[in-house]
Parts: sequence; C-alpha cells; structure tokens
Amino acid sequence: MSDAKKQLEYWLGDSYFDEETKQELLSIRNDEAEVEDRFYRELEFGTGGLRGVIGAGTNRMNKYTVRKASQGLANYIKKNGGADAAKRGVAISFDCRKFSPEFADETALCLAANGIKAYVSDILRPTPELSFALREFGCIAGVMITASHNPPEYNGYKVYWEDGAQITPPHDTGIISEVTAITDYHDVKTMSKEDAIAAGLYVSFGEEIDDKYMVELKKQIIHKDVIDEMADKFTIVYSPFHGTGNLPVRRVLKELGFKNVFVVPEQELPDPEFTTLAYPNPEDPKAFELALKLAKEKDADIVLATDPDADRLGIYAKDNKTGEYVAFTGNMSGMLIGDYILRERQATGTMPANPAFVTTIVTTNMARVVAEKYGLHYIEVLTGFKYIGEQIKLFEQNGQSHNYVFGLEESYGCLAGTHARDKDAVVAVMMLCELAAFYKKQGKSVWDAMIDMYEEYGYYKEGQYSITMKGKEGAEQIAALMDRLRSNPPKEFGSFKVVEFRDYKTGKTLDMATGKEGQTGLPTSNVLYFALDNDAWCCARPSGTEPKIKFYMGVKGTGLEDADKLQKELTDAVKAVIG
Repeated sequence: MSDAKKQLEYWLGDSYFDEETKQELLSIRNDEAEVEDRFYRELEFGTGGLRGVIGAGTNRMNKYTVRKASQGLANYIKKNGGADAAKRGVAISFDCRKFSPEFADETALCLAANGIKAYVSDILRPTPELSFALREFGCIAGVMITASHNPPEYNGYKVYWEDGAQITPPHDTGIISEVTAITDYHDVKTMSKEDAIAAGLYVSFGEEIDDKYMVELKKQIIHKDVIDEMADKFTIVYSPFHGTGNLPVRRVLKELGFKNVFVVPEQELPDPEFTTLAYPNPEDPKAFELALKLAKEKDADIVLATDPDADRLGIYAKDNKTGEYVAFTGNMSGMLIGDYILRERQATGTMPANPAFVTTIVTTNMARVVAEKYGLHYIEVLTGFKYIGEQIKLFEQNGQSHNYVFGLEESYGCLAGTHARDKDAVVAVMMLCELAAFYKKQGKSVWDAMIDMYEEYGYYKEGQYSITMKGKEGAEQIAALMDRLRSNPPKEFGSFKVVEFRDYKTGKTLDMATGKEGQTGLPTSNVLYFALDNDAWCCARPSGTEPKIKFYMGVKGTGLEDADKLQKELTDAVKAVIG
C-alpha cells in the first residue's frame, strides 16, 4: 500500500476526522491519482505561506491542516516569541473566499487553546490592514486567511511576524519545522469559541482599526491642494473583484474628496465563487471586461481593480489621442507611482534623510535608473514582498540607517510608507488617483505620464512565460529543468548574450566573459538569473504556491514597438532554450 493510501485510510478510520470529511474521501477512494495528489505530501510554506485547493487530505486546505499549521505556529511562538508572546497575541483577518471566516476561527481557537490571545477581524479585511493591525496591537504574529488572486477552489494561510511583514528566515523554516513535527492530529489543540471569549483569548476587532488605518494612509498624500482642485474634473472606475478592497478603497477616496468614483456593481459585493471572473487577478485582461465597459459609459480617465485581499492593484488608463484604454503591468503602475512620489517628495522638501528604494530581482530594471536619478539607496531582494518588508525592519534595527520611501514588485504590488509591511493596494489606489489629478491639472493623462517616463528612462518592457506541471510528477519535472539550467547555464538566449549568471541556491555569481566568480549577497533560494546585454535579463523560478515554473524577463527598447519586438524575441529564445 502506498504512503498516500495509508494516509487516506488513517483519515477514514480515525475518530478525530468528522463524517463530512470521511464522506468526501470515500467518494475519491478508488481514484488512485486523486488519492496520491491529496496525500502525497503536507501543504508546504512558499513565498505566500500555506496555500492549496480546498478539500479533505494532507495536501489540501481544510480545518485540520489549518489547525495543524496553527498548532505549529503556537509551538513556535511559545518557544521563540519571548516571555510575553502569548499575552501579546496574534492578529487574524480573512478575505471573501470559501471557508475564510471558518479558517480564521479555527486558527484563533487553536491559538487560544494554547493560551495565546487572538485578535480576530469581525468582517473580511485586506491583507495590508492585517499587517497594520498586528503592529497596532503589538502582536507577536499575524495570520491572513487568503489565497490572494488564485482561482475560487483555493484558499491559503499567510503568516506574519511582529514587524508586520510575512515571515522570513529563520521564522519561516522554524514554523514549518514545528508544523511537520506534529505527526498525530490528536496533539492539535482547540477549544470552543464561547470558552475562548470567556477566557479573554478571543477578541474581535473592527472599526477602531479601520479609522487608524485611514489616518496612516492619508499621511502619504503629497498634494492635497491639487486633489481639492481637480477632484470633480476626472473620473475613476473601480472594481474590488468581489473582495476586501470595496469598503477601504471607497472610504479613502471619499474622505480625500474624489467626486466621480464609480464602482462596478456586478463585482462590488463579496462572492467566494467569483461568478463574474474566470480568474480574480488584476494581471488578467479578461478580469477587466466589466470595468472597461463601465469606463466607456462614464468616459473614465482611469480604471482600477484590486485583487480579493486588496494587496495588488491593476490599472488601465485612457489614451486621449485614441480614446482607447491602455493596460498597465505591475512594473508600469508601480514605477509611475514610485517616480511621482520621489520627484514630488524631492520638490516639496519632504524626502526623508537617507532615503531607500527597495525592489526585487525580477522587477523592472527601470527601478534602478529612477532610484539613481533621485539619489536613493537602491536595494534588490529576493522575489516576494516579505523581503521588501523585511528591509524596513532592518533599517529600524540599524538605527534608521536608511528610511524606506517606496518599494515595488513586478506582480502588481507596491507600498508607499511604512504603516504596513506588505504590499498595499489601498494606498496604491490613493497615490494613483493623486497622481492622476496632478497630471490632469497639467493637461496630461496617466498614459501621457507613462510615455514621459519611457522617454526619460528608456522603454523598459517585461514579460513572463510559465509552464504548469501538476502533481508529484510535475514537481519532479520542474526540479529536473532547474538542475539542467543550473549545471549547464546557456551562454545566450537567441541574440541576447549572457553577461552574468547568478545562482541564488548556491549564492554564486559568474561573469561569463572573465569566468570570475562572486557572491549574490542574498539568502538561499532556488532561483537562476541571467543578466543579458543591453540591460535585458531572464530569471527562472519555480513558484512557491502553484505547480508551475516561471520565467521572468525584461528588455530595454528605443520605443514601444521596438520594446515589444525585443520582448517577443527574448520570450521565443527562452522557449527554445528550455525545449
């Protein structure tokens, strides 16, 4: 009998698992492939924490795997959080997905049964607000129940540490070690909600955190006078994609005085099925269909959408010359916001001393050029916004050696300010609307402003190519492909010559011309990076949350058409190299 089958039989035979779970497992008992996929492993922490398809099994999101993760977190907190860790507690929030409120309660009640206080959001709230809340309460950790932009069948469990950022080494490996050390589900503690409330270990939070979060957001505004002048002269269309952004985004825009804000009615309210969306991801052009329809009706200047947990922002902007709406990538919108903040902070004398700009190794190379122009300390970190958030903590620990001003990653996430330590689509919406008002006053559209940036810094264009390989066999194929590229790195991708090869797993860099080796200077990660000539690049990285391998790439062209052409050439070359 296979290990997966043994696990299945254990779940079916043990009294710990409820009847509903057993009935679900009985329905797939004779499907060997399904049994293997559900039980061949435990759900693992990746860059996004714990994430998986909802269902019964060790490789699924369900109340038992959530409890087990929470017990592991509780054990880690008690061992590594200090004497007052239990009293400081854990903040918990959740999004609109199936079982999100239930998983939040399962988390809280497991922690409470371990004597750890839980602060639980009374309604669904965004990921960045969870990051803010845990610091506001002085918690040792936080948990966000969300699968971000994944399809409806997914849910997830993001863990944050006391600084408000997602867990990084050593906490991530420490927590997962505690989780995997639990081999008997009977060792997982829980208690009733009534008992937890009576013991003062389950506390709801709500509007008081919303109010404080709004105050912090509005501190990032640079030109309130321009907003006041232009607030009724341009039009915004917004969709929360059925998620957590609806209330905070509308509130902050209303409080700032923006007048013409139209919310896509079909996508306004929470919907765990995401009925109007095939894929609730602002990176997907199809997700904007309803928003763009409304934009054309209202003659909107900008079209905005936040993903279900409101940490990512997608935008379209009207091109006044053609009347069409132009899609922005995360690199484009992030750089537009970043350039605006840096320029206007410098112009108004509000730039802090020793300012820093933080980005990731797979984000546009334009970030480096912009940071250099404004004299900011420029830092590149591993993929995952948790490493950007970590830099804020390191600055604080080093006596404010630098002051964080802005950070972005390519996957539609950025953060202005330090109120949160994760990407924040609510503050991104706010800054995007401010800069839209600023440029409108100058007679420019947001798209005009983007073209101005390209003209000044170069026509940088980025893209991705992904290969999905599901199940155990897929994981083995991904590992084999990475091993091949690592042991025999290509010297060129088509006409693009490899200038430097970086292997973040070994921590080594290789100058392809001289053969000289160096160090990446970053933590170990299963990532391969190829710096190419003419400021182009390619990076290979297996996803930590999905069964796929991603190839990120970027080029620098002389115009929009040239950048498109170079990007296609590089994508085709990457496909040829990997076979």
